[in-house]
Amino acid sequence: MTRFLFLFCFVLFVPGWSAAGEPALPTLPVTSERMKIIYSGNEEMHYVVSWSGGIKIGDLYLTTSLLDNEKSLEIKARVKDYGLFRLFYPVDDSFVTMVGGSLELPYRYEVEQHEGHSSSTTHRLTLYDQENLQVRYQKNKEPWKKFTLSGPVYNEFSSFYITRALSFAGKHPVVPAFVDEKRHEVVVTLLAGEKKKSIFGKVDTIKVMPKMDFKGLYDKDGDTVFWLTDDNCRIPVIIQSKIVVGSLVAELVSYKNPACPQWSGRKKIKQQIELGD
Repeated sequence: MTRFLFLFCFVLFVPGWSAAGEPALPTLPVTSERMKIIYSGNEEMHYVVSWSGGIKIGDLYLTTSLLDNEKSLEIKARVKDYGLFRLFYPVDDSFVTMVGGSLELPYRYEVEQHEGHSSSTTHRLTLYDQENLQVRYQKNKEPWKKFTLSGPVYNEFSSFYITRALSFAGKHPVVPAFVDEKRHEVVVTLLAGEKKKSIFGKVDTIKVMPKMDFKGLYDKDGDTVFWLTDDNCRIPVIIQSKIVVGSLVAELVSYKNPACPQWSGRKKIKQQIELGD
C-alpha cells in the first residue's frame, strides 16, 4: 500500500516568499474555472485502497481548507491501514502541504510517518523559497539540507492537485516536482476518454498518466494512471498502480465540495470485499 499511496499523489511562510512576490512561474495550461473549483478550500475525498480491486488494505483521505489569510490553501492527506494488514505492517501517515499564488505552488510541506511496529515517529519538514529558488529540508532532528533549484517546483501532493486543472490541448503538459532531493519534470499524458463506474454513476472520464522517474517517500513499480471526471470538477474517481503481482487500486467512496454541487455529498453504499475489520 505504501508504494501506491505516494504515487497518488502525485503555518509559517518561507522567508522571502509571498503571493505578491511570485517567481517566474512554470508554463502550465490550466483554466481559471477548474482552479476555482479544485482550490475552493472545502473539498473532501475518501478513497478505499485495495489489492487488485478486491481485498481492502487501507484508506486514503484528502482534504483542502483555506488558511486564515484566504490567500493560501492547506492540503491534508492521511494514509491509514485496515484489517489484517495492520498486523503485518501498521501504517498511519499524515501529510500537510501549504500552497499559494496563482498556480498554487507549495511553500511548506510537513510529514508525520508512523509505520511498522515501532513506537517511533519520522518527522520531515520541507520549506520552499520559490522566489529565490531554494529548498530547505530536515528529517527529525538531523541538520538542515539546502538545495538550489533551476525553477519553481511542486511536491508530491500539490502536483497531483495542479494536474487536475490541466488542459490537454496541444503538447503534453510538464509539471515540475521536487522529489528525492532534485527537480524533476513530470510529463503528463492524456491516454483516452472512457466511461467509468463511480459513486456518481457511470460518468465520462479522462484517463491520465504522469510519467515519473523517481521513487519519492515510497518505492514504486510500474506506471500509475488515474481517471478524472471529464468536467471542470476533474474529480479523481479511480487511481491504479501496477505492482509485481496484480495492482493497487484506490476507489473514491465519498466526495464533498460545495463548489461542485452536482457531485458534492455522494457516498458509496456497497463496500467491497474486506480482509478483517
